[in-house]
Amino acid sequence: MLLTHCSPAILIFPVPKLVDWGQLDYLVVDMPPGTGDVQLSVSQNIPISGAVIVSTPQDIALMDAHKGAEMFRKVHVPVLGLIQNMSVFQCPKCKHKTHIFGADGAERLAQTLDLNVLGDIPLHLSIREASDTGQPVVFSQPESDEAKAYLRIAVEVVRRLPPPPE
Repeated sequence: MLLTHCSPAILIFPVPKLVDWGQLDYLVVDMPPGTGDVQLSVSQNIPISGAVIVSTPQDIALMDAHKGAEMFRKVHVPVLGLIQNMSVFQCPKCKHKTHIFGADGAERLAQTLDLNVLGDIPLHLSIREASDTGQPVVFSQPESDEAKAYLRIAVEVVRRLPPPPE
């Protein structure tokens, strides 16, 4: 079946088990927020070394993040920490910083859940533009502050994971 850019792609488990991934150090699975079928299917069908919870600082998003973290704990998946996405917007002209979605939401949730904040990703036009071209900002602008934020988080996630099997 051929998919167009507008067609939904529905991944039905155990498809990931049927794929020959080759020798991987890490496999990152981006999932929707919450505690739905996707999260449960992944946690039941793929051995998971750790989960990273990503949320914007909005209270409603943090509620989903809280539920997601608790769900992973209940299925014995270590939660490595939280990432606050769209943490701050900096005006490109005057450099004034605005917390459009609220401030420190991930920090508050991390304290509640006894987790660490792995980093913050700003709300920045370059991230959106790079993503739209299919070239993430870490490749298209590796020296930018935005790329460095992603790289710091990646280093922190790897530091918290058990070493990959040899």
